[in-house]
Amino acid sequence: MDNEATFQKFKACAVEILNVPSEKVTLEANFAADLDADSLDLVELVMELEEVFSITVDESELEGVETIAQAYELVTSKL
Repeated sequence: MDNEATFQKFKACAVEILNVPSEKVTLEANFAADLDADSLDLVELVMELEEVFSITVDESELEGVETIAQAYELVTSKL
């Protein structure tokens, strides 16, 4: 799967779980400031990403993840 297809899959999860328009889900987007997502939303998103990508993300790895780019990098590092 190429990077564009991977990001589209990631983006679809974010749109569904965070209930935001797809154009708001960019690599530069900040979860709190731009997407109005709280820590519970992030936990739900991670659970969905784990299922969709067949990966496991440890809770400690989420510390400091504030942007879509950081979360995407975390997911792709496990593929």
